[in-house]
Amino acid sequence: MSAVDRPVKSTEGFAPVAGRVPRDLHPVAWWIWALALATAASRTTNPLLLFLVLGVLGFVVTSRRTETPWARGFKYYLWLALTVVAVRVTFRCVFATGITPRDHLLFSLPRVPTPDWYAGVQIGGPVSLEAVLSAATDGLRLACLLCCIGAANTLANPKRALRVLPGALYELGVAVTVALSVAPQLVQSVQRVFRARRLRAGRSKGLRALRGIAVPVLEDALERSMHLAAAMDSRGYGRAGTATRASRRMTGALMLLGMCGLCAGMYGLLDGTAPALLGLPALAAGSALCVGGLLLGGRRIRRTSYRPDPWRAAEWAVSLCGVAAAVLLRVSVGYDATELNPSLHPLSWPTLPAVPVVALLLAALAGVLSPPPGRPLATATTAPAGRPSTVGGRTPSEVTR
Repeated sequence: MSAVDRPVKSTEGFAPVAGRVPRDLHPVAWWIWALALATAASRTTNPLLLFLVLGVLGFVVTSRRTETPWARGFKYYLWLALTVVAVRVTFRCVFATGITPRDHLLFSLPRVPTPDWYAGVQIGGPVSLEAVLSAATDGLRLACLLCCIGAANTLANPKRALRVLPGALYELGVAVTVALSVAPQLVQSVQRVFRARRLRAGRSKGLRALRGIAVPVLEDALERSMHLAAAMDSRGYGRAGTATRASRRMTGALMLLGMCGLCAGMYGLLDGTAPALLGLPALAAGSALCVGGLLLGGRRIRRTSYRPDPWRAAEWAVSLCGVAAAVLLRVSVGYDATELNPSLHPLSWPTLPAVPVVALLLAALAGVLSPPPGRPLATATTAPAGRPSTVGGRTPSEVTR
C-alpha cells in the first residue's frame, strides 16, 4: 500500500498534546485534592495563606478545566465567596460587640435599644478596625472552603463518581450526585439564558433584567427535575428488585450496628478517659459490620460499567499533593503554630511561614502533574500547510468530479 492510499487516522475531535495523552482525571482524585485543600484552609486565619489558597485554586482550575459549559462556573463561586466576606463584615459592623479601649475606632453606628430578653446582643455602636479585620479573615476562610467545593464541581463530573460507590449505596449515591449537580446545572442554565438574551438584543444587566433571567432559569430547573424523575422511574430507582424482606432487614441491622460501633470507636479514641473497649476494638467491630452490610446489600445490585475510569499515577500524584498540604498544616512542624492564626492585638502585619507556603505550592502541582483534558478541534482533520487534504488518496476536487 502506497503512502497516498494509506487511510488517515481520525483525531476524534481532540487536539494532540505534545508528550501527553489528553484524558479526564478520575473524579475521586479531584475531590480528594479539593477536600484536602479545604482541610488545610480551615487550619489557618492568616490572610496571606488564604489568598495563596485562592491562587492555587485559580491556577489549577484554569489549567485543567474541561470545555463543558458548566466547567466555566468557577467565577460564580468566586462571586459567592466575595458575598460571604461582605455579609460577614456587615454583620460584624451592625452587631458590634467586644470593643476594647485599645482598638482603633473607625466609625460609630447609631445604637438601637434592645429589650431585656435580648440582652447580650448590641445593635449599632462603635466599630473598630480589629473587629472588621477579624470578620474579614473569618469570612475569607469560609470563602476558601466554598471555592474548594466549587473547584471540585468544576474539575470533576459528579456523575462519574457514582461508578466507584459500592452497589449497596447506589440510592444514596444517586441522591448525592443529584445534589452535587444542582450548582453546575444552574450555572449552565444561566449561561444559556445570557447567550439567548444577547442574541435577541435584550437587556442583560441591571435589576430590570432579573425577571427575564430568573423565570427561564426556574423553568429550566423544573423541566430538568421532571426529566430526572421520569428517567429514575424508568430505570427502577428505589425498587426492591429480587431482595427478600429478611435480607433487607439484615442489611439494615448490620449497617445500623456498624455505624453505632464507628461512633463509639471514634468517641473512645478522642476521649482519653473512656474505657479501652470504646477505642480501637469498637472501631474495628463497627467497620467489620459496615463492610458485611455493604457486601450483603450489594448482592442484589447488578451493575455494568462502560469504559471505567482508570486510577493511574496521575491520580495518585494529584491526591498526594492535596493530602500533603493538609498534613503539613496539621502537624505544625518546622514553624510556629501561632503563625497560622495571627493575633490582632496588637495590630501587626501577618508573617508568611515557609513550610505552609511550600505545602500549598505542593497542592498547586496538581495543575501540572494531572493530564491535560481533551480540547475539541474546529475541524475533524486539518491538512498540512501547502498540501491539499486527501480523501482516499484523492483531493476534494477529484472527489466531486
